[in-house]
Amino acid sequence: MLKLAQVMAGASQGGAENHYVRLILALHEDTDIVQLPILRTHAEREATLAHAGLSPITMRFGGPIDFGTQIRLRRTLQDFGPDVVLTWMTRAAHKCPAGPWKLAARLGGYYNLKYYRRIEYFIGISEGICRYLAQNAIPGDRIWHIPNFADETRAPPIPRAAHDTPGDVPLLLAAGRLHRNKGFDVLLDAISGLPDVWLWIAGEGPERTALERQIERLALGARVRLLGWQPRIMPHLAAANLFVCSSRHEPLGSIVLEAWAHRCALVACAAQGPRELIEHGLNGLLCPTDDPEALRHAIGLALDDQDLRERLVENGQSTYTREYSRARHIERYREFFQAVTA
Repeated sequence: MLKLAQVMAGASQGGAENHYVRLILALHEDTDIVQLPILRTHAEREATLAHAGLSPITMRFGGPIDFGTQIRLRRTLQDFGPDVVLTWMTRAAHKCPAGPWKLAARLGGYYNLKYYRRIEYFIGISEGICRYLAQNAIPGDRIWHIPNFADETRAPPIPRAAHDTPGDVPLLLAAGRLHRNKGFDVLLDAISGLPDVWLWIAGEGPERTALERQIERLALGARVRLLGWQPRIMPHLAAANLFVCSSRHEPLGSIVLEAWAHRCALVACAAQGPRELIEHGLNGLLCPTDDPEALRHAIGLALDDQDLRERLVENGQSTYTREYSRARHIERYREFFQAVTA
């Protein structure tokens, strides 16, 4: 029976943080792996894990002079005796000690590998990240490609009235941290030329004020809603006609998987992750990054052609089920654990 410690020094909000909990729960429910979650204090995550019957341990995960976390982390791991320690993102990887366990890191971005010197095995969530690892002299037998999976829980659509939106208008959904990398400014420019289209943006972040000013400048306030952070995106996907991923930079694009899993047609800018996932015209539409006119054209094409949207939905769900489902994800992790502990 394998023993696994999962270590996350996460932020209060974020996709990786959500997936950390999602993977722990999936392995807990569908396998006999014994897990110890170790994370920075976060009441909601702790409660979710505890409710499932797990016993999460919280630590500070402070800056460079926080030696207390490293000492406590070593003692905790020695007491638990894991076969594998899986770290999430840079701070956890940097603070985790070597030991009799196999030390692995899950990378959801192109992180600086100087903080990963003790890591023995690397999991890249996209083929691009795996290539980045290989280009940085990580041996191929230490690199594994395991993409994310979506929250597959079905949910009814949130009433559009909950966000002051008419029920009969074409509605776009976008989601992610309000950061320049997500290209929400490009999306706003695009819909300024689509006068009948409404937009919900689910997320929070440093670009909120700039986006609010852009919405005011473009006179979009009547039909754009900044929803703030939404821990469950499924009801919003069910309410939308089309999902749009406008990112300039996106290592994977987990929200693409969410849209596929929940039968929402999608348009995406061709950042690293989306162009790796999407076959244009089959399971989504791709357009160039940083090009409002091209994005506007793709959105208009999808909204105007119901048959196209239906094909994108069916093919997207088929792609997800075949390559990215929860069941496929657990199978890949089982293969990884078996290989590194053999």
